[in-house]
Amino acid sequence: MSHSQAVSAAVAKLYDTYPFPPEPLLDEPPPGYNWRWNWLAAYNFCTGRKPPHQNIRILDAGCGSGVGTEYLVHLNPQARVVGIDLSAGTLKVAKERCERSRADRVEFHHLSLYDVEQLVGEFDLINCVGVLHHLPDPIRGIQALAKKLAPGGIMHIFVYGELGRWEIQLMQKAIALLQGDKKGDYRDGVEVGRQIFASLPKNNRIVKRDKELWSLENHKDECFADMYVHPQEIDYNIDTLFELIDASGLEFLGFSNPDFWQLSRLLAKAPELMAKAKNLSDRQRYRLIELLDPEVTHYEFFLCRPPIKKTDWSADETLLAAIPELNPCMDGFPSQCVFNYNYQIVNLSLAELEFLQKCDGQTKVAEILAKVQLGLDQLRNLVQLQMILLTPN
Repeated sequence: MSHSQAVSAAVAKLYDTYPFPPEPLLDEPPPGYNWRWNWLAAYNFCTGRKPPHQNIRILDAGCGSGVGTEYLVHLNPQARVVGIDLSAGTLKVAKERCERSRADRVEFHHLSLYDVEQLVGEFDLINCVGVLHHLPDPIRGIQALAKKLAPGGIMHIFVYGELGRWEIQLMQKAIALLQGDKKGDYRDGVEVGRQIFASLPKNNRIVKRDKELWSLENHKDECFADMYVHPQEIDYNIDTLFELIDASGLEFLGFSNPDFWQLSRLLAKAPELMAKAKNLSDRQRYRLIELLDPEVTHYEFFLCRPPIKKTDWSADETLLAAIPELNPCMDGFPSQCVFNYNYQIVNLSLAELEFLQKCDGQTKVAEILAKVQLGLDQLRNLVQLQMILLTPN
């Protein structure tokens, strides 16, 4: 058995022992939404417009226990979904999860990311969350996925960041040292890890970090094992992340948490430094941000296979001719106080609320504005907040 095969077997054993994520199985669709898993909202985020079609194929690459897969089915009612995973035990949970919530437009395959070419056809949306960093060869994995992404398709990826997970790395190594010959026995690893946390002083840095970010999840053994006794993990920084992205041959569309990657939130009080930063490339600026705010526990971002076009709504005539509709990822509407696609509170004026109520997916912007006292600047604010999706006309 090669080293890569041995690592893959160890990862499969972990998830056969502790299926992950350990979310409860429900007899109804899952609550709420994750906009990154909604084709309309994700495509709009990436391109600035509603996608031209919704009868798409979605791949959940490394679907685990099917938590994301279930959302992908329910949030995309015209899509066909395929889930693959290396762990047969975890796939069994995924199948039961989707059967119970009647997520019936999905098929599952016991398959490694490396072997994804065995699937027929290409996919418009590929979701790969928490998987690549557990592969012995992430570059080979992302290249295999890239070959299955259709032209104009987008890929959503989540990988770990080294700066915000430093204490986790230390604990992983400590548990492995104390396990000795029992390394690879994941139940023993969880027991050893629990004993360490119970013994460490309360002001210990590892203990404090765990309480700040992870302890609510880690009371479940499945989460504790995934975090602290995983047999394979590669954590990234901006430099190594873009080495991975470049190797994919795909185009980087942006991070899905763009607010974090604004340098002004850190150096706005130093205009001279902000001016110097204008000479940096995007990647250098990203690296500067994470060095100054080393809380990055993960990177979440979108890639695409060209051709894909970002729509420019700066011309008034283009905007007025567009057809608007509500972003499907919004909560509390109709109300002047709503949660937007990213669960941020947005307070709407009466005119903005009235405009949104008239967005039916058929009526042009100009026709609605003829009935609502709303200026173009206010309208562009709604577009920027992604409260509405626009279709060019």
